[in-house]
Amino acid sequence: MSDGLDERERALRKLPLPYSLALRLRDAGVAREVICEYVGVEGDSLDGVYRIAEAKLIALQHKE
Repeated sequence: MSDGLDERERALRKLPLPYSLALRLRDAGVAREVICEYVGVEGDSLDGVYRIAEAKLIALQHKE
């Protein structure tokens, strides 16, 4: 594909917004509390959101 985007970025763009946002903010080093606020989850749930987001991301990357 010649759109200039790498495989991860293409997959991130296909994720539902909360999952994409959570991964992008984590990768950028944003504080957990801020990510929770943006994504709309309690702190105890954030690790679960990450696990789901990463699983969805991997599945999308394997589809391409």
